[in-house]
Amino acid sequence: MFEKRWFQTLVAFILVFLLILLISYADFVFEPIRDYLIAVAVPFVGAGVLYYLTKPVVSLLEKFKFPKILAIISVFLLILFVLYLFTVFIVPVAQSQIEKLIDNTPKMVDTVQDIIIYWQSDQNILPAQVESTIENLTNNLQTYIEGLTTFIFDFVGQLFGFLFAVVLVPFFLFFMLKDGEKFVPFITQFMSHNKSESFRRLMGNINHTLTAYIQGQLIVSFCVGVLLYIGYQIIGLDYVLTLSLFAMLTNIIPFIGPFLAVIPAVLVAFFQDPFMVVYVLIVMVAAQQLEGNLISPNIMGKALELHPLTIITLVLSAGSIAGFLGLLFVIPAYAVIKTIISHFYHEWKKKQPADEQDLIH
Repeated sequence: MFEKRWFQTLVAFILVFLLILLISYADFVFEPIRDYLIAVAVPFVGAGVLYYLTKPVVSLLEKFKFPKILAIISVFLLILFVLYLFTVFIVPVAQSQIEKLIDNTPKMVDTVQDIIIYWQSDQNILPAQVESTIENLTNNLQTYIEGLTTFIFDFVGQLFGFLFAVVLVPFFLFFMLKDGEKFVPFITQFMSHNKSESFRRLMGNINHTLTAYIQGQLIVSFCVGVLLYIGYQIIGLDYVLTLSLFAMLTNIIPFIGPFLAVIPAVLVAFFQDPFMVVYVLIVMVAAQQLEGNLISPNIMGKALELHPLTIITLVLSAGSIAGFLGLLFVIPAYAVIKTIISHFYHEWKKKQPADEQDLIH
């Protein structure tokens, strides 16, 4: 029985669960490590995203005989130039639209209250439970708004901590661009030839996966934001730039991003002109069709090869477990894990014929 594969697998699972149990009881040992990892996570991840966006530019400049340090400095200057353009031309317009939207929020709230009160007085066919829910919503609307305000202030406080961590991103990015290529040779020098070649292939596959996802997802989100901006301008929707930027950010989230993007646009359209909601939905559907059938296939291709049902399941489960961060990182994490498992499976398959021949001899 001890030589049976199922028994060995069962023992392995039991040992893994025992290890997890021991780690949970020894939390005081791993807590400093966890705090350290959390502290470096934001600058490391931010620099990692910028690394995959700027690495092609550095490689291109090196082909034109730029010294590596000069190429990296050129990339930093390019990033500063893009930030300057964003600050000068986009931020003031977006800030003005946000301030106008905040000023109009009380009027929107009053309109919602009037609609609910009118509905309650003229619609006697509603069930008692629905009327009770509507009445509770109306009576506590101010409380909900205050709770939303508290949430915004808490978010702003966390944002300052996030911005402090972002200050470290340029330092991480500089050394990633400068010494990133030295990581694999440094690791492989301690390995045998066969294992070092396998490790190089594995890191190459992971690099390809992350490059395809990060570059593809950001380019697709940018294209969707531009398409929505053009569409909203055509139909005459208010707060066009703000809504387009919001859609650009939410489209980074797989699957549910487009649904989140349409919510504020529909609300603004409803208060501007109820029939405008139809136009907003048409623009959103047209943009998503162009993205799904033209932009994504040509930019991302089939690099990740993830089934839509797999994406939905991962996003829903990660969102419930890890919240917003889970939504952002579950797909690339799954893609990397899938790449690692696929690599070791193919390595195992390569060894099978040799092992079988050894058994025969």
